[in-house]
Amino acid sequence: TGKCYHTFRGHSAEIVCLSFNPQSTLLATGSMDTTAKLWDLEKGEVVATLSGHSAEIIALSFNTTGDRIITGSFDHTVAVWDVGTGRLLHTLIGHRGEISSAQFNWDCSLIVTGSMDKTCMLWNAVTGTHIATLAGHRKEVLDVCFDYAGQRIATASADGSARVYNAETKQCIAKLEGHEDEISKVS
Repeated sequence: TGKCYHTFRGHSAEIVCLSFNPQSTLLATGSMDTTAKLWDLEKGEVVATLSGHSAEIIALSFNTTGDRIITGSFDHTVAVWDVGTGRLLHTLIGHRGEISSAQFNWDCSLIVTGSMDKTCMLWNAVTGTHIATLAGHRKEVLDVCFDYAGQRIATASADGSARVYNAETKQCIAKLEGHEDEISKVS
């Protein structure tokens, strides 16, 4: 119908990322105001404000069950939140640059993060512990993702290449080169 259901207002700066939960009942927004908000799509109201980052939130992602969300920030950290309570569960610390992207794997056991520090990191999603650092790019990692089985991780970089890593062995299994400029997204 093209009808607008709701206009969400509440951030004090630009919204730079957003995502639906898997059930399509919530919309998450990340903002330059250092917060993320969870919005009830039926009522058009904010149900939680996720505060804890000290810089802009530029990446966010729900897990596949919709009970957790991660936010990545220019403060070099990724936060893991409980969607039901809005409570901060873990802060993933280890990157030396701004976070560019973050994603859960399909079974919600792992998190992969990409950063302007030229690395991507693998984390235990339940405990928040660092598992591995995947290096090799010559410039910033701009995007990361898991395959649907959670067995491979793909990275996109400002160096014009993409890489594929085995999530279990942490080894680079493919270097995809041929673009003349940066690769901003990978899926």
